[in-house]
Amino acid sequence: MSPYAAEFIGTMILIALGGGVCAGVSLKKSFAHASGWIVIGMGWGLAVAIGVYAVGEISGAHLNPAVTLALAFQGIFPWQDVPGYIVAQLLGAMAGAIIVVLHYWPHWKETEDTATKLSVFATGPAIDHPFANVLSEMIGTFIFVLALQSFGANSFTGGLKPLIVGFLVVSIGLSFGGTTGYAINPARDFGPRLMHYLLPIPGKGASNWKYAWVPIVGPLLGGSFAGLFYQAVFKGSVTPAFWILLGIIVIVLLITFRMSRTYKNHKTDHKLTA
Repeated sequence: MSPYAAEFIGTMILIALGGGVCAGVSLKKSFAHASGWIVIGMGWGLAVAIGVYAVGEISGAHLNPAVTLALAFQGIFPWQDVPGYIVAQLLGAMAGAIIVVLHYWPHWKETEDTATKLSVFATGPAIDHPFANVLSEMIGTFIFVLALQSFGANSFTGGLKPLIVGFLVVSIGLSFGGTTGYAINPARDFGPRLMHYLLPIPGKGASNWKYAWVPIVGPLLGGSFAGLFYQAVFKGSVTPAFWILLGIIVIVLLITFRMSRTYKNHKTDHKLTA
């Protein structure tokens, strides 16, 4: 099996199991309905672990464009393979979303709320605040990738490392997931969101494309910077890319801060005239 096929299959497993737990908890007349955030967090952690177990020895089990870019920025993954990995991850995420749609087919019609249906596929903010939302995704992905890099300096009993990665995802979900749903993976959000938009899901609403850039930009910046930060702080190798990316992050945060102030003023004006 090629590494690209492995990334496709691993990401498909990740999204099928992760989206599956969201569907089970969110959709009506599921036995898991309303079982809570801890169940979702554990489900996503196990989904990541199973995906890594499945293809780790073949492709390294990135399963996430943010991880792929972080490794490329560190010089330990070839840049020429980055586009193929990211495309495979996106296609795998789309395939995983299709599996979830088919598996829970009768339950879509039983669930009236359109936002609940979208939450099975894509993340969204608990409070709509561009600056805080982007920063939240940056922080979650930064810690995720930094911890992944740190794991390499530790010895684990054979076969245990994927499970530890899964527990890392659980930890991030429980600690930081309550703000944006912790995408921490552009493929995890964009691929299923696209399937929500394209597939004839009964009673679905809009796919909230207005927000879709946040779980792409935040994780890519946070993950890439984590790779360069690890290289600089843990390895003592500071590259120009470190400072360039840091500058880009500052610019993005300043722009989103401005957006948040404008958005807040717009909402205030709207309330005054309602």
